[in-house]
Amino acid sequence: MTARRPTPAPKPSASPPRSSKGAASSIVERNYRRRCGELDLVARDGSTLVFVEVRLRRGRAFGGAAESITAAKRARLTRAAGLYLAGLRDTPCCRFDAVLLDALDADRIEWLQDVICS
Repeated sequence: MTARRPTPAPKPSASPPRSSKGAASSIVERNYRRRCGELDLVARDGSTLVFVEVRLRRGRAFGGAAESITAAKRARLTRAAGLYLAGLRDTPCCRFDAVLLDALDADRIEWLQDVICS
C-alpha cells in the first residue's frame, strides 16, 4: 500500500495586479534563489528595480500576510537582493514591495510599496 502525497495548494498569481497604481510594470525574474534567501519576484517600475515578496495566508490564526514578514525574513530578503544587485553591471534605484493575500481571492490582493526601509 502506498501513501498518497497531499496535493499542493495552488500558488497565487505572480503577476502584478493590473489595477494597482504604481505597481511594478514588468517582471524581470521569478523565484531568484540563493542560500541566504529567495526573492519571489524581481520587477521593473520605470527605472526602479523592485524586489517583491508575495505572502499568502489562508487563515488569521497566526496573523495575516503582513505580519508574516518578520525581521528575519526582511534580513534574508535584503541579503538576497544584495547578491542580485552584485551581479548587475550598474546598480539601479531599488525598493522592496509586498503583495499580500489573506485568501485566494483576487478582490483581496494588497500591494504595498517600500515595505523595507534602508
